[in-house]
Amino acid sequence: AIENLREVCEENLKGRYELEIIDIYQQPIFAKEGKIIAAPTLIKELPLPIRRFVGDLSDKQKLLVGLDIRKYDKK
Repeated sequence: AIENLREVCEENLKGRYELEIIDIYQQPIFAKEGKIIAAPTLIKELPLPIRRFVGDLSDKQKLLVGLDIRKYDKK
């Protein structure tokens, strides 16, 4: 999931994103605070609205739509 997300971010948001990875098994307080009930979970905080994605994030098109990312057309 991490590699899938990094690839999407680098291809579409290079230099314009911040990614924080938290291991909820080592730091379970973050799971409780973030209301995370499944792993892996991606929480997009900004820009609003907050969105949550669960799973391996391998469906890049679904992830792009969910994150509201528009790929730059270099024509």
